[in-house]
Amino acid sequence: PKLPVSISAATPTALYNGMIAPLVQYAIKGAIWYQGESNVGEAELYKTLFPMMIKNWRDEWKEGDFPFYYVQIAPWQYGPESFSQKLREAQFLSLSAPKTGMAVTLDIGSPKTIHPPDKKDVGERLALWALAKDYHKKIPYSGPIYKKMKVYQDKVVFSFDHSDGGLVLTLKDGMNNFLIAGEDKIFKKADAMIAGGKLVVYSREVKKPVAVRYGWTNYVDASLFNKAGLPASSFRTDDWEN
Repeated sequence: PKLPVSISAATPTALYNGMIAPLVQYAIKGAIWYQGESNVGEAELYKTLFPMMIKNWRDEWKEGDFPFYYVQIAPWQYGPESFSQKLREAQFLSLSAPKTGMAVTLDIGSPKTIHPPDKKDVGERLALWALAKDYHKKIPYSGPIYKKMKVYQDKVVFSFDHSDGGLVLTLKDGMNNFLIAGEDKIFKKADAMIAGGKLVVYSREVKKPVAVRYGWTNYVDASLFNKAGLPASSFRTDDWEN
């Protein structure tokens, strides 16, 4: 019979019923997931939808909380009306779901290719999560994850989890990708350095800093890594509107 609606990959239930539901009858060891570009315009909703999807898959398979490792979308020039950094943030926050892991690709994006060609590093970073978490290898598996900040006069000092071997700043074209703001919420380009194993961010233009953002643009070349060579996710310490 003729369907009352046109069906496409974007039609609700179409991809799930066509490509996931048929697999539920099989056993599963874990899942890897690389998606999010089409949700850039609805990052707030993604904070709910993505963890809900992970839970739904686990409920359907009835095998408990199997590992779910995913890729944070790579930087790309989405245009001035898009804020893909908010989608990256939504994916970062989804790490709160049990037995999840995120491969960061902030250093391997392409300004003109929404699906960057470097899939080797993507696969290897996902494999690190599985090797460490499921096969119990004693290896670094995540880039630095923002933990907390503390303000000392005109400087902001950061602590990170997964700073394996120490933090590393790698500047490209002299850019460190950090912004800093005071109570006026006006962000200025910041200086950054590693001191005593901590990240220190400051600017002569901001005497009383209250917020810092890193990589908070659509396209960015990563500059913060750990010594294992794994990049940090973009992050912000505020929840202000753009």
